Amino acid sequence: MRIPEDGWLLRIFIGESDKWQGKPLYDAIVLRARELHMAGATVLRGPMGFGANSRLHTAKILRLSEDLPMIIEIVDAKDKIDELMPFIDEAVQEGLVTLERVRVIKYRPNAAGG
Repeated sequence: MRIPEDGWLLRIFIGESDKWQGKPLYDAIVLRARELHMAGATVLRGPMGFGANSRLHTAKILRLSEDLPMIIEIVDAKDKIDELMPFIDEAVQEGLVTLERVRVIKYRPNAAGG
């Protein structure tokens, strides 16, 4: 697989407890990206954050949250991102979705193929 040097970064901010058809939304997004043969996806779990409703989500010991911030990042060609967007529009009911141009410096698979 090859990503053009002028790629696109899709970044999706959701909550850890967000669901899609009974499973975690972040799982559903990554699995859909994989089904579409996208270059890759990464899920990041944030220790603290807040969104549009200003409710604080934190992993601090005295304020344990069941809904920590989750960020899914996907870098690929614009046409591949566009192919995923209808699913994102449908599945992400609450959160933030951003898209920006990125310069891809290197994208190589593991030499062993695993």
